[in-house]
Amino acid sequence: MSLLVVDASVGIKWFVPEVLSPEALALRHAGHDLHVPNFFEVEIANIVWKKHRRGELNRVDAEDIVTQLVLLPLTRHAESPLLASALDLAVQSQRTVYDCLYLALAKQLGGVMMTADEKLVNALAATRWASLVVWLGAAP
Repeated sequence: MSLLVVDASVGIKWFVPEVLSPEALALRHAGHDLHVPNFFEVEIANIVWKKHRRGELNRVDAEDIVTQLVLLPLTRHAESPLLASALDLAVQSQRTVYDCLYLALAKQLGGVMMTADEKLVNALAATRWASLVVWLGAAP
């Protein structure tokens, strides 16, 4: 079992069929120790809202997803202790503080961040943080 910090780009795939959804579901059911910052649920809810707004999800399905979020078997972490590290990572990597909160959590826990955001992985590929980020499409 490995320690993984999963971001919202992975989490949404647990509920909405998308490219890489099978890989995301496999992660969730493979016995990994899954961790997220507390705002993970807010970020997923915002993605759900966007999908509803674009007509990709009806209201009942959107509400069902949001209700299920709190039931996910994830270890949640407060953002406050991670903010200084996340800001430092964001300044150095030119990535958002949101993305860097996941990265800071992975660094703190000695795990890796799993993301479906290939752009993020590519942006960090030539940096010292490359080993902390894994693209979902390359997951074993």
